[in-house]
Amino acid sequence: MTSTADQWVLELSRMLDGTRERTFRALTDPVELAQWWGPAGFTTPEVRIDLYVGGGYRFGMQPPEGSLFHLVGEFLEVEPPSRLAYSFRWEDPDPDDRETVVSIHLEDMGSRTQLSVRQGPFATEARLALHTSGWTESLQRLSAHIRSTP
Repeated sequence: MTSTADQWVLELSRMLDGTRERTFRALTDPVELAQWWGPAGFTTPEVRIDLYVGGGYRFGMQPPEGSLFHLVGEFLEVEPPSRLAYSFRWEDPDPDDRETVVSIHLEDMGSRTQLSVRQGPFATEARLALHTSGWTESLQRLSAHIRSTP
């Protein structure tokens, strides 16, 4: 996580027990993504992905308590199996939200993959903290998903 006086950027890295190809598939296949996306306790009952530069995506996220809400954006870079970049915005944003850019890099480590994610800039430190928590929990779920499915 890095910050300046008016700019907050999320940076996380995880080692995953799967090849880059396996990891990329888990990040981009709608059926797989629905199994792990979101913080602990959330489900993702709606996933639409048009995986090409300029293509869009829309995820319906369901918190343990509360109403379904949607995350949308467009793909800016699609380089299987090593890189994804996309815009990220809520359909009904919080007043402190603004569109951010997510960049994911997958580094081949043989049977394992080093995943690095960067997102930002965020409008406030509180939004950075919220997304850091969400990504941390999502990446834990992704790691478990990759270990449990071929």
